[in-house]
Amino acid sequence: MAGVFGVSVSRSTVLRLVEALPDPDLPAPRVVGVDEYATRTGRHYGTVLVDVEMRRPVDLLPDREASSLAAWLAKRPGIEVVCRDRAPFFAEGATIGAPQAMQVADRWHLWHNLSEAAERCVADHRGCLRGMAPEPSQQVKQPEEPADPTGSPWPTGHRFADRTRSNHAAVHALLAAGHSRRAIQRQLGMTYRTVKLLADATTPEDLFHGQWQGRPSVLDEYRTYLDDRWNQGCTNAWKAWEEIVPLGYKGSYQRVRAYFRTKRPSVDPGTAPPPSPRTVAGWILRHPDSLSEVDQLRLKAVMAHCPELEALAGHVRSFAQILTERQGQRLPDWLDAVRQDDLPGLHTLAAGIDRDRAAVTAGLTLPWNSGVVEGHVNRIKMLKRQMFGRAGFALLRKRVLLAP
Repeated sequence: MAGVFGVSVSRSTVLRLVEALPDPDLPAPRVVGVDEYATRTGRHYGTVLVDVEMRRPVDLLPDREASSLAAWLAKRPGIEVVCRDRAPFFAEGATIGAPQAMQVADRWHLWHNLSEAAERCVADHRGCLRGMAPEPSQQVKQPEEPADPTGSPWPTGHRFADRTRSNHAAVHALLAAGHSRRAIQRQLGMTYRTVKLLADATTPEDLFHGQWQGRPSVLDEYRTYLDDRWNQGCTNAWKAWEEIVPLGYKGSYQRVRAYFRTKRPSVDPGTAPPPSPRTVAGWILRHPDSLSEVDQLRLKAVMAHCPELEALAGHVRSFAQILTERQGQRLPDWLDAVRQDDLPGLHTLAAGIDRDRAAVTAGLTLPWNSGVVEGHVNRIKMLKRQMFGRAGFALLRKRVLLAP
């Protein structure tokens, strides 16, 4: 950039000048959001602090220790609300450094914790999924496609056939109206040869020849070899493609894969595999109105076969209502109801919520959340990539705080 502006200066000098810039003069925050960011994923993390009301970062810390957060908060006694996830080091740091502040657990993280617990519960009852009868979705009758009244081998929906039919109809309509072929050529923007072909054809199907039927393929001379390999038990398209390339095949792997796909038998409804725990958990966690009719039938079949999963679905929907309608006062009743069912995964979640009940209740009641903090965490990732990981904490902090 210095070369673009015609400034004779080294990059080291530019970086030194940037690091020497003073921090922006920001008003003392009242509502602070706290989250971690990775300086090296899986190994080293720092802490970002954001003014939730101003929606901009106020500081970066080089680690995520409770002591560092407590020291930062202790220097700012005007903080009234601390938005955080349920990480124990953030809870401890906020309690020590800002005992006067109300801690608010982020709602997205609460739902994420519930999602993980729900998937564990479904996995604990995967035996119920294996013992299910064939899925109701297999019993739903698929609408039969209407037969093509013309008896054409090219059904409606084939883009080339549809275009030919449309052009054929347009040309014959103009001929019936008394237009000459030259006039039709000018009006439709076609060549005279194309107009003549369409006009001479009694039906569009008369034009479906050449490229429409029996078009040669680069795979044709290798089909016998592929058929033999398939019959020998080789159903891996990639392996078959690697075998025919030395034999002179110049086509793509996708063409071989498409050919093998036509050989694969359709799934027998009686032997269809049961839904996976993650799939069932997804049905339970989504709003019932957002499920397709088939998925609703599948979920009903699962709950009818396993009372524990039916109870799980009820608890998830009850918590979703508490979260979306911000009815934090109902949390104790929800925890009591969870403990009455044999769902160890939810029991673990309930125990964790109990240890942080005040913050969770505030998160399910107050409008504050950590959404803006997550946005700045993503921006830090972008800044790190721009610096190719070569810059230290001091420069990263300056870029985050001084960015507009």
